[in-house]
Amino acid sequence: MNQTAAIVEIRNLNYAVNGRPVFTGLDIEILRGRVTAVMGPSGTGKTTLLRLITGQVAADTGSIEVAGLDLRTLRRAGLYALRRRMGMLFQNGALLTDLSVFENVAFPLREHSDLPERLIRQLVLTKLQAVGLRGAAELMPSELSGGMGRRVALARAIVMDPEILIYDEPFVGLDPISMGVILRLIRSLNDALGLTSIVVSHDVKEISAVADSVFLLSGGKVVARGTPQELKSYPSEIVRQFVGGLADGPVPFHYPAPDYFGELLASGEEL
Repeated sequence: MNQTAAIVEIRNLNYAVNGRPVFTGLDIEILRGRVTAVMGPSGTGKTTLLRLITGQVAADTGSIEVAGLDLRTLRRAGLYALRRRMGMLFQNGALLTDLSVFENVAFPLREHSDLPERLIRQLVLTKLQAVGLRGAAELMPSELSGGMGRRVALARAIVMDPEILIYDEPFVGLDPISMGVILRLIRSLNDALGLTSIVVSHDVKEISAVADSVFLLSGGKVVARGTPQELKSYPSEIVRQFVGGLADGPVPFHYPAPDYFGELLASGEEL
């Protein structure tokens, strides 16, 4: 297998919500075996992109191929089969609160396989060991810290040995120690298990430490792509604003609205 071949190919993708364009002519190629970061200001459609890649929503026009399969041609059974080849770490972990740590990680195996209990136990303990939480197998989600909960969710995401592991804002709400642990796990799991990792994040410094390549989204398109080092010197005002965390620049702080003072005066006339 060609380890440099693209595992996700998006071509000329257009997608709108209630008539508001989210993507216009989006082109992205995610290479197999790498950690790829997707970044951009809030509201640029990063999480929507993950929903498109996993087939939760369909593009208006354009194409998305995942592992060589065109999402436009997949029926429901084929789409479900493809999703079983993916793992997903949600923003809040999304642990099932009534199940123990062990049962949370075992849940995908029980739902999608007929493995004997002995093998399920071995797989679950192996994945918990990989994230450093084998000793917490019998705890309930309410007994976990935020960082521990995120690591349990990561163990659940890899228990089916996916080809693609997707992280949706994995650093939100984490303290510096927990963030460092998650960063190391993203890199080590990707390399040790031979995964392809897609990480949606706006934490420039953190994700730049582990990503092989970065796509920066703005205005419905990719405005920059390259290694984290290349983006630091990328000749674009949008890139400089985002990477530098600058308030002033091409990306506005305010959502589009009528003239402020005119609207205030109009409101006063209505009283």
